[in-house]
Amino acid sequence: MTPWIIGTGKTRKAIGFWATTVVSCSLFLTLGIFICRGEAAMTIESLIKTYETALNTNDIDAILGLYGTEPVFMPQHAPALVGRDAVRAGYKQVFETIKLNIRFEIHEIQEAGDWAWARTSSAGRTRILVANIDLQEGNNEMFIFRKEAGKWKIHRYLFSTNQPRA
Repeated sequence: MTPWIIGTGKTRKAIGFWATTVVSCSLFLTLGIFICRGEAAMTIESLIKTYETALNTNDIDAILGLYGTEPVFMPQHAPALVGRDAVRAGYKQVFETIKLNIRFEIHEIQEAGDWAWARTSSAGRTRILVANIDLQEGNNEMFIFRKEAGKWKIHRYLFSTNQPRA
């Protein structure tokens, strides 16, 4: 699914001068809404795909490279992990416990200035390492991004299962 940036003409500073993006943007006059597949959406889409790859390869350094300077990771059934050290420790614990093989589906990306968010879901398999058992995996996720030094970074990330265990 292709992500889109959505916003009203008055609040969409990021769209800028619409004539420069007329090929990739459509103006829906009846709603007064711009829908634009813009640079931010593509950058955020590639960031999410890079995150997917890093999760599937247990690459903590790559994951932390995607997070900003003040990250918060909110895993299901656990306290929020605040700060880079806590987020690193959280992913270390995850990768010592499970091996993921998942794919993200991006449902929407919205951007406003230096802030953006994406709603995703993921599905695939999880191997419980201690038991050597594979299980079906599925989650709903919310990413909040913030631009730091001109680049999108994960600022907040939370997920919850959409396939609860019996």
